[in-house]
Amino acid sequence: MISYNPKNWITFIFRFHKADTFRQLIPLMIFIGAYSAGVAYLELEYWDLPQDSHVKNISIMHGMLGFVISLLLVFRTNTAYDRWWEGRKIWGSLVNNSRNLAIKLSAILSEESDRAFFRKIIPSYASILNKHLKDEETSKQLFEDIIIEHHKHRPNQVAKILFHKINDLYNSKKITGDQLIILNHEIQSLTDICGACERIKNTPIPYSYSGFIKKFIFFYVMTLPFGYVFNLGYYVIPVVVFIFYVLGSLELIAEEIEDPFGNDANDLPTKKIAENIKRHVEELL
Repeated sequence: MISYNPKNWITFIFRFHKADTFRQLIPLMIFIGAYSAGVAYLELEYWDLPQDSHVKNISIMHGMLGFVISLLLVFRTNTAYDRWWEGRKIWGSLVNNSRNLAIKLSAILSEESDRAFFRKIIPSYASILNKHLKDEETSKQLFEDIIIEHHKHRPNQVAKILFHKINDLYNSKKITGDQLIILNHEIQSLTDICGACERIKNTPIPYSYSGFIKKFIFFYVMTLPFGYVFNLGYYVIPVVVFIFYVLGSLELIAEEIEDPFGNDANDLPTKKIAENIKRHVEELL
């Protein structure tokens, strides 16, 4: 995730970074610019259209469709941002639940070996969940006799280890039944968080909807030169390219943030959040 000062206008306007949509759209912008130049040349130099030609009135259609496409893109970006923000709230819950579990264990446990176990295993859940959502392989060995296997659901394995340890503490009379119930709620919340993250990651925007918007933008832009070349002349070339840049950028931004758990510049800093959880839990335990 990019760290920035939202009040620095100069940086926003004149700085290009790897997440900027301009670089991604350059090939299509060059193609549309060349296409607009070809249409403008033919209409201005070769096609002698009458004043009442329907081609000259096609701009009316663009005015009506422009309102429709703006509504579609607003809904598209809002939906994508809702997914991004929900992911951030879920990871915020993971931070709070990890702290709460560490606080309760710090008060309940008296033996250093037990505290050391949870001091290591609780932050491991956030770290492995981060890699699980990014589909990264990990051979992290938590303890000498506990290994997280690649072919299994790794966050579930850590949650299972946590609950088994809590149950062993109860069986050995180190915690009471009431304390077991309290700790069980915190461990259960970890699995709920993992499921919520997987729901966001594994349920993209429906293909038909995303494909329709892309086709709508493309055909809308490709017909723009026909409607405005007689009013703008060859200036229609930069105008059409700029309109495509704006519309295409909104779609690209929505595509990037609708999956907030990847490695893109605007995705959530889940690795940093996991590191913060590790630091907080070690302080508490």
